[in-house]
Amino acid sequence: MTTASRTHHETQSQSPELDDLAITTLRFLAADGVEAANSGHPGLPLGAAPMAWTLWAHHLRHDPADPHWPDRDRFVLSAGHGSMLLYALLHVFGYALPIDQLRRFRQLGSQTPGHPEYGHTPGVETTTGPLGQGLANAVGMALAERMLAARCNTDDHTVVDHRTWVLAGDGDLMEGISHEAASLAGRLQLGKLTVIFDDNDVTIDGPARQSCADDAEARFASYGWHVLNVEDGNDLSALNGAFTAARHDDRPTFIRVRTTIGYGAPGVEGTSKAHGSPLGAGTLAAMRARLNWPDVPFHVPVAVSAAAAAVAVRGAEAHTDWLSRHAQWRAANAGLSTDFPLGATPRTEAHRMLAPLADEVDPGGKIATRKASGNALTALAEVYPSLVGGSADLAASTNTAIPGGFVGPNDYAGRTIHFGIREHAMAAVMNGIALHGGLRPFGSTFLVFADYLRPALRLSALMKLGVIYVFTHDSVHVGEDGPTHQPIEQLESLRLIPGLTVLRPADAAETAAAWQIAAENTTGPTALVLSRQDLPILGGRNMNDIREYGARVVRSVDERPDVVLAASGSEVTLALDAAEILAEQGVKATVVSVMCREKLYDAMENGTYALPDAPTVWIEAGVPIGWQALARSRDAVVGLQRFGESGQGAQVAAHLGLTPATVAETAMMLRA
Repeated sequence: MTTASRTHHETQSQSPELDDLAITTLRFLAADGVEAANSGHPGLPLGAAPMAWTLWAHHLRHDPADPHWPDRDRFVLSAGHGSMLLYALLHVFGYALPIDQLRRFRQLGSQTPGHPEYGHTPGVETTTGPLGQGLANAVGMALAERMLAARCNTDDHTVVDHRTWVLAGDGDLMEGISHEAASLAGRLQLGKLTVIFDDNDVTIDGPARQSCADDAEARFASYGWHVLNVEDGNDLSALNGAFTAARHDDRPTFIRVRTTIGYGAPGVEGTSKAHGSPLGAGTLAAMRARLNWPDVPFHVPVAVSAAAAAVAVRGAEAHTDWLSRHAQWRAANAGLSTDFPLGATPRTEAHRMLAPLADEVDPGGKIATRKASGNALTALAEVYPSLVGGSADLAASTNTAIPGGFVGPNDYAGRTIHFGIREHAMAAVMNGIALHGGLRPFGSTFLVFADYLRPALRLSALMKLGVIYVFTHDSVHVGEDGPTHQPIEQLESLRLIPGLTVLRPADAAETAAAWQIAAENTTGPTALVLSRQDLPILGGRNMNDIREYGARVVRSVDERPDVVLAASGSEVTLALDAAEILAEQGVKATVVSVMCREKLYDAMENGTYALPDAPTVWIEAGVPIGWQALARSRDAVVGLQRFGESGQGAQVAAHLGLTPATVAETAMMLRA
């Protein structure tokens, strides 16, 4: 651990007075925005403004005219509650965020929501606010940069070469996800990643040290990070030296910067009062007097605008230079430019590779859908070079290791990522990879451990990211591992997340169709829910119905059925066996596989699809509440209202009442 050099960076302003003026501008823009909203967090912006200006003006490579320039540096405000600092930066540096939007901070319909939202405000790289998520997203961004550089850069042309910067606070570092993500980043030696720690020792409840006395520098050093510190967050020379040092290391860099929360606000600076409440008119007036600032809200001096505009010009020049180099690279590397066009999805190729595994499959034989998924994933990977991912230390069980090698320290050309036993970080890192662009991420674990990553999965849906989640071992058929590993409520809880497509295929053919749907769904996350145990292959009949409506008939009768048995996943086999029992009793049963309940519900509601007109038994090895909402008064639901047991999977299922006889008996009761 070393103290950062105080050497000026080569792009530092010739006028320290101008830097001070710009920093004060950021402070008051943030304070004025919070005051106008009568809501928000002024403390972080007031304390962190010097490091933010120093970074954006002298180190961050960005072009405000094009926030989506692929080779830009990424800036992540992981401490998203300090959003007014980010909005002030975006406005001052010329992004498409006019001053009126700062005046409308936290107002309905504004571009300045309470916490930064990806896709809502130009220049915001990711949605932050849930602490620790932004830091983990940044690990994904930095990893994507290294992986794309390994794929795209040649001896003659460098088209991927940028950095990821993070501003994090005490809360980010306390959250467990920061430990997971920082450990992974250190192991992967992501040298273009820098985390700047706003160390103000204040949380909402009081001093941070009353709940957390970690030695943050030692902690990050133990992860394999390069560690620096700046003892005075107002020392611009020291900040410049630290940011310069961070640019020349083959390890990620952690910079602890000691700051004062609410700096400049009399009576509240350095206390928890500065964290999450407006300063108030009196304190704000005293602060203006103390810092000799005009009594004009949202004031931006002309000199500051001019200095920021000069930075924007340098960014535009760097962007123009990159466009020229990229054009030369593309002309010389036609294949690479086709494989990595920064986000394209090979719809035609995906259909070509996966449709035969779905529509053209004959009935017969058995295979677990997790294994069928591995086959489909391997086929898809062959025509989808941008597809990358891995598992939370379960690749052999989830069948998610794809050809192309492994990603490791200083070797980023592989396709399979060892996320380690870090489910939460895995999901957040996948979000970062998706946000970066150029690669399509997937990750896998057991369904029961979806609980460990749920906050990041929720953000996948909120940001409409095309992340693919592979959840295996999906029911009590997990067996001997017992109730801790047998998911009961997880599948239903996933369906509650708006924008998440949940697919639970019944056999190998449906699994291939599920992967096709996932590959084509780039406007939101997809969850594939797969079996551990072998399931009969039902074949490819009516597969277009699965794609279009989320369900298909897998057993039909010549006449109007007496009853419909509708199930998902492995319970479709259960329904088919129950239908045979009913047939022996003269009861005609149609069996429907429901791979996507939400899509089926929508199709039934809008009249584009209808089940046969008969009483229906809905069947799933999980909590029944969602199916009960779908069921009509003449229907019934077979599900589970309790946790499982340890034992052989089939025996556990029978013990819990998941048997063909139970389903047949329930169907007979509907006819009584």
